[in-house]
Amino acid sequence: MTTLAEAPPAVRGKRLSHPVAFAAIAAIFVTFAAASAAPSPLYVVYQHLWGFSATTLTVVFAVYVVGLIGALLTLGALSDHVGRRPVLAAAIALEAVSLVLFLAAGDVTVLLVARLLQGIATGVALTTLGAALVDLNPPHAPGRAGLINGIAPVAGLAVGALGCGALVQFAPEPTHLVWALLLAAMGSAAIVVARIPETSARRPGAVGSLAPKLGVPARLRGDVLALTPIIVASWAIGGLYLSLGPSVAAGVFGLTNHLVGGFVVTLLCGTGAITSYAMRKLPTPRVLTVAAALLTAGSLISVAGLEWSNVWVAAAGTVISGVGFGASALASFGTLALLAAPHERGELLAVALTIAYTAFSVPAVIAGLAATSEGLHRTALVYGLVVAVLGAVATLAQRLRSRIG
Repeated sequence: MTTLAEAPPAVRGKRLSHPVAFAAIAAIFVTFAAASAAPSPLYVVYQHLWGFSATTLTVVFAVYVVGLIGALLTLGALSDHVGRRPVLAAAIALEAVSLVLFLAAGDVTVLLVARLLQGIATGVALTTLGAALVDLNPPHAPGRAGLINGIAPVAGLAVGALGCGALVQFAPEPTHLVWALLLAAMGSAAIVVARIPETSARRPGAVGSLAPKLGVPARLRGDVLALTPIIVASWAIGGLYLSLGPSVAAGVFGLTNHLVGGFVVTLLCGTGAITSYAMRKLPTPRVLTVAAALLTAGSLISVAGLEWSNVWVAAAGTVISGVGFGASALASFGTLALLAAPHERGELLAVALTIAYTAFSVPAVIAGLAATSEGLHRTALVYGLVVAVLGAVATLAQRLRSRIG
């Protein structure tokens, strides 16, 4: 295969430089995450238009994650074999198809298909984008790819939820405009991917890599096991906010403004993104310990706010949980990005993302089922207490790991 270095000068000139490509990949990462969060403020609108229950809402949410996890299990390592660019191009094309379906959706069935395809596209994109960032990481800043891998998903969720909430509240055609804008963004992403340099050489085994598996090299299993509790705790609370957060704001606190519904998600994820950046220079063990403790404290304070029907206490708990969420994303994904060898990056990130999105979806689906019979208030209370327990387990796991290490 002809490498970039061996290519004719005219071809090389068309490629973006590594620093520009790194920034472009980071922007595409944020765009995919933003698109995945865009439906959150719209769920309440779709419920009003089509009259479905909280259970149906969480099924729509879960279908997305089923597609995403399926893609992680089967396609997560594909770019390690065929290259980053072709896999990214395919992910963008599939995402565009899902956005067209969102534009045309007139009932729950089309919405389900759109979310399933979006989940598959996002699962393919996230692992490939994460691996490409590590490939393009500037030598003078060895931790930058890990930092972006931690910040980009959380920042994208915040931007997507808030931006969509604002469009739903203030712009015309709320169930159409956001998808048209995201479709245009994906068109721009496709142009960029056509110009980035290929960073992963082709190697045999592409077909074999499609067999569903979760592989962690033996030397890294202890590190992944130690990180699992904190990943589960942080993404479980993220799942609650993205699936039921706007509904809780409207149903429990009476905050029916769609911008506020989006802001509920942004309060958690935006705080997380800022935290990831602010803590980037702190030692990883300290960040993990802080993350676990704050997830526990934030969940308990949010539970208190729900119990007292005090929106300000609940908001304070959300901010504290957001700090824990961001610290967890920074430390966990940053650690894995540094530990993985080049040929392991796609697969190891797929493992971490599978753990994260399983925690993101399964508890949220259970909560949606419970909300239909038990009510949003009681369900959110129990969910918050469970996350607090998970945070305590994560704290214990980090302490044990530090003693062993």
